[in-house]
Amino acid sequence: MASSLPIGKKISILLSLLVCFIPLGFAVIEYHNGPLLKGQINLSVIWYGKIPPQQKYLFLIFIKSLEDNPKTIISFEPQVSKWWKQVESYQTLAKKESNSKDTPGIEVTVVNEVDDQNCSQGENLSKDSIPLLINKAAPNTVAVIFIAKEVGLEGSCLASGKCSMHGSLGKQVYIVVKDQTKDCPEKCGWPFFSSELKKKAEFIINPPNQDKGIDLAIMHAASALASTVTNPYGNGFYVGNAKEPMEIGRICNSVFGTGAFPGFTGKIHIDPRTAGGFNAHGLNNTKLLLPGLWNPQGSSCWTIM
Repeated sequence: MASSLPIGKKISILLSLLVCFIPLGFAVIEYHNGPLLKGQINLSVIWYGKIPPQQKYLFLIFIKSLEDNPKTIISFEPQVSKWWKQVESYQTLAKKESNSKDTPGIEVTVVNEVDDQNCSQGENLSKDSIPLLINKAAPNTVAVIFIAKEVGLEGSCLASGKCSMHGSLGKQVYIVVKDQTKDCPEKCGWPFFSSELKKKAEFIINPPNQDKGIDLAIMHAASALASTVTNPYGNGFYVGNAKEPMEIGRICNSVFGTGAFPGFTGKIHIDPRTAGGFNAHGLNNTKLLLPGLWNPQGSSCWTIM
């Protein structure tokens, strides 16, 4: 059994006052009447660079764990599928606002994998390299480019909170995620690394799978996937400038559990065997730390715990 993160008396007082830290204050995610991804979503994963087999395995397990399948046995709560249901809830919200007859429910499946360990576009990727990699994806899929730690990526360390990318080239939707432990640990590594802001009373925890690179990559990929589903073409759910939108994942990317505030994850579990912090159970006894999501019903960050 996992234990909850111990909280001191002073922190307990803060938790009663700070339910959720929201970077934009009282900003509210709005629907801009564009299409959302729905139904069956097929992924093409492009592994770029020398990515350890265990990292590939854990990423694929995360994707498989999104589905709430009665044939799948996950012994403990909360499950990754509970987190995904919050993403699916935006289908219902969009349906109400657009009078659409589409039914909610999203199934995500990896249908194609491309191994580019020899780095066909070089070991320092520019923004112009991304479309060339996206072309490797199978037709009618979402391209997911997973970049190894040793490979550089232009622009990936420019601003805190932009630790993954997603967008579209015409109808082709894509996600870019990277092992940021070498390039951006202070910008993209909290709560496993000290943050660039070095907040007072900042809580640093151990990664759930004892691999900061993959645990951070899954965390940021989860945020990007949620934002991709709800804002695939730039006219879905977001707040702020359409060119630099704050979406349902990014707006809550430092919130992991109830009572979170800057420098503190909020309520999470600690694995007594590894001392790793997590908030979700996946397939094959995996444990993951997933970011909070914007909850349009409560106008606040929602967390799985």
